[in-house]
Amino acid sequence: MRTDEAIRLVATARTDDDLFGADAPARRYRELCAALHPDRLGAADERVRAQATEAFVRVTTRWRASRPGGTGSPVVLGDHRLGALRYAGDLADLYEVGADTLLKLPRNPSDNDLMAREVHALRTIEERGDPRYLPYVPRLVDSFRHREPGTGAERRINVLATVPGLHSLDEVRRAYPDGLDARDAAWMWRRLLVALGLAHRAGVVHGAVLPRHVLIEPDGHGVVLVDWCFSTPVGGSVPALVPGHGDWYPPEVTGKRPAGPGTDLWLATGCMTWLMGDRAPRELRAFARGCRQAALRSRPDDAWRLLGELDQVLERLYGPRTFRPFTLNP
Repeated sequence: MRTDEAIRLVATARTDDDLFGADAPARRYRELCAALHPDRLGAADERVRAQATEAFVRVTTRWRASRPGGTGSPVVLGDHRLGALRYAGDLADLYEVGADTLLKLPRNPSDNDLMAREVHALRTIEERGDPRYLPYVPRLVDSFRHREPGTGAERRINVLATVPGLHSLDEVRRAYPDGLDARDAAWMWRRLLVALGLAHRAGVVHGAVLPRHVLIEPDGHGVVLVDWCFSTPVGGSVPALVPGHGDWYPPEVTGKRPAGPGTDLWLATGCMTWLMGDRAPRELRAFARGCRQAALRSRPDDAWRLLGELDQVLERLYGPRTFRPFTLNP
């Protein structure tokens, strides 16, 4: 296997089966190590060497974590023993380390500053936020630095806890490719505004309210807003765009200008209109247009007030609120 092929495979693999294959995982692991090991890169340029080294660390970490009790030693980072890979996120891999607890390991040390932003955001929300609404964001269990023995690279690691049984809005849209009924989208929208109201009152802008970061609990109608690595204090600039999602962002983010609550409200509205697709009623489409004015100062800037306005629109459409069971398997 060529080095460039190995780098590409590691970058795109979302699960251990994607990376190692199901038929001969040990052989694939050896092939990847041979293609990526720093001592075998010869005269590769610095960019390729850096990519290969990061990929090598990711491969060895995932292999050891996926083979507890096997020939490799289990991976222990800080006080946490890695279990199975649960998610491959935008900039980090998330491993099980306990009941409903995930360790977030960044793939590139250059993203340590984004991991630190998540720590600051979650601590700020916990300190300043209304305790009733804290379940709408992950709980920060631990954060520490770890130096990789093989390369000397230092990574900031976060350990997060939340409720089980969550599914992203990406999964919801895949289950409802023709668009979600607005009556189902309504409770997701309402609870997302609660999460944002909690954060904004604490002075934090999430900065990346995208379908992959909005998780729902279908049976109990819960919502958790995750991945606070792109957050900023109100009035700061969003530090980076999630790769492949540049067209989701409002002008102040792509223009690297100050962000505010209206930044998140633009993004949240985009999630909901995308989720409903052509099934969105005319009244909700009009409501959404008001949330997505080009100028930040022209948009709503209070999620709690916007929630009240949304409730008025929903009551005109559907009458008093009632619980509507929801399933991801229509």
